[in-house]
Amino acid sequence: MKLLPLAALLLLVLTTLEARPKPAALKCRTGPLDIVFVIDSSRSVRPFEFETMRRFMIDIISNLDVGPNATRVGVIQYSSQVQNIFSLKTFFTRAEMERAINSIVPLAQGTMTGLAIQYAMNVAFTVQEGARPPHKKIPRIAIIVTDGRPQDRVSEVSAHARNAGIEIYAVGIQRADMNSLRAMASPPLEEHVFLVESFELIQQFGKQFQDKLCGVDMCMERDHGCQHSCVSTPGSFYCECHPGYQLTMDGKTCSPIDACADGRHGCEHHCISARGTYSCHCRAGYRLNQDKRSCTMIDYCSFGNHSCQHDCVSIPAGHRCRCRDGFMLQHDGKSCRAIDLCNGVDHGCEFKCVSSEDSFHCVCPEGQQLQADGKTCSKCGAGHVDLVMVIDGSKSVRPQNFELVKQFVNRIVDLLEVSPDGTRVGLVQYSSRVRTEFPLNKYHSAEDIKAAVMRMEYMEKGTMTGLALKHMVEHSFSELEGARPLSHNVPRIGLVFTDGRSQDDISEWAQRAKESGIVMFAVGVGKAVEEELRAIASEPVEQHFSYSADFTTMTHLVENFKLNICPEEGRGEMEIRSPCECEALVQFQTNTVAILQSLTERNILWVLMGSLGGGGEGAASKSKLEEAWGPAARKDSILGAQSHLNSPR
Repeated sequence: MKLLPLAALLLLVLTTLEARPKPAALKCRTGPLDIVFVIDSSRSVRPFEFETMRRFMIDIISNLDVGPNATRVGVIQYSSQVQNIFSLKTFFTRAEMERAINSIVPLAQGTMTGLAIQYAMNVAFTVQEGARPPHKKIPRIAIIVTDGRPQDRVSEVSAHARNAGIEIYAVGIQRADMNSLRAMASPPLEEHVFLVESFELIQQFGKQFQDKLCGVDMCMERDHGCQHSCVSTPGSFYCECHPGYQLTMDGKTCSPIDACADGRHGCEHHCISARGTYSCHCRAGYRLNQDKRSCTMIDYCSFGNHSCQHDCVSIPAGHRCRCRDGFMLQHDGKSCRAIDLCNGVDHGCEFKCVSSEDSFHCVCPEGQQLQADGKTCSKCGAGHVDLVMVIDGSKSVRPQNFELVKQFVNRIVDLLEVSPDGTRVGLVQYSSRVRTEFPLNKYHSAEDIKAAVMRMEYMEKGTMTGLALKHMVEHSFSELEGARPLSHNVPRIGLVFTDGRSQDDISEWAQRAKESGIVMFAVGVGKAVEEELRAIASEPVEQHFSYSADFTTMTHLVENFKLNICPEEGRGEMEIRSPCECEALVQFQTNTVAILQSLTERNILWVLMGSLGGGGEGAASKSKLEEAWGPAARKDSILGAQSHLNSPR
């Protein structure tokens, strides 16, 4: 290359530049910049050419307003490697920068321009090396000065640098490759690419470049509208806010920073924001602790002026007085008087006396009621149970005997204390299907129940006892149909009345009924099967089933039943129940046995047995029984008749 003409031009440029007058006050007044010079010191750059670059940098810096809060300058040189001369945080005076530039020793190797741009982006323009953070919006400018063609790729790395916010000026000297310069520079290219080939051009470059870097103060030239402060940049400006404020969406006005909004303040009660900071406050009646975050309720009682006769209790609004157990606070809110009047009078309560504010009243144990005298307690309610009677309405019963069954049901109802809180009664009839005549919650008086029983129509057809038991368990004893919750300890009793063998299996639902807590009674007449009755009946079986209408053998059941159900009167082998529940069960069984005995005395069994043959055939059956048993048969136990009826005919 022929460098002599260029060298002569550069020397002439230097001479001319030094001869020009330099106004002392002519400095760049635009806002701060971060400038990094990227200088080519490859072997193709002759020593006097490098001196031209050195003088060029010094001349540019001399017209900048440099300082830690003004423009910062860094210099790197490159050839086959990159060397950091000084970073943006190293020097803050022009004299220090000029000395460092004058001491640069060229590397004199290859031309790795892409490597130098990569270093500028990844190192020189980092906050660690002195660049201002991006949110400060300080322009980042790289000035690349080279004299030849790069030996590595520059397009891609230059694009990355520009995307990172670095504005690149590409300055080529004589032999520089224009395509490479254009690939490196920022747009518009006509303002960022310079090729120095003559003295006139370098003068033009110096003027254009300084005009670019040191343009007019846009904050002074324009009505910027910034609420707090305006920061000028080359060709533009931006607004900033005072500490404790943040710029709003319009880019001009400022709003206080809500330091409480992020939720990290740790205040127990209230967070109060003020100019970018915050303080914790407590609700009324509380004081702030030493940690300046948590709150403690003020102990107003500790002030000693509460005048409470007994105890003082602090509350957020002040204090209140409280009396000790057995005393009541008076209207003055301070003094106390005894409230247990039961200890001071002859109350006469049979069970327990309870004091009220100005009087007292008597109470009874659970399950018993206070009598009219207001002092004594009633004993357990007479047979308070949930009773569902399941009546066989099959064809074999016959209409006339079905009427007797209705009378049997109503005799039981007569002895019950029917009411919503006393005994509840439900009735189910079955044959080949099952029908609820009325649920437990339908009627609340014995008269209504008896009337409904008499209106019941005879179903006839088959004998599906198992289906009837299933219906009783799933529906009749549900709370939906009026059964009281098991937690109320109201006994649940199922009474099954049948006259023949079931046409379906009864074992599964008989067992489920007993497992669900239902006390099962089974009454059979005529062709009823003893095995099925025993399967239906609760334990002890002998006390819960009767076969035929001979109930003379059941007179002993009441006492045995009580001994087995009530452990306090027996050996404690059964589940412990309340005395009232026990007495209710015993009462029900006693009444039922009495009714069945009464029916026996009226020869209902004979009528029922007569129904087995129907009409004259029934009378014939009765005559056959008398003939078979003899005159004394009616004085003996009819248990023999049961065996006779069960024997094959």
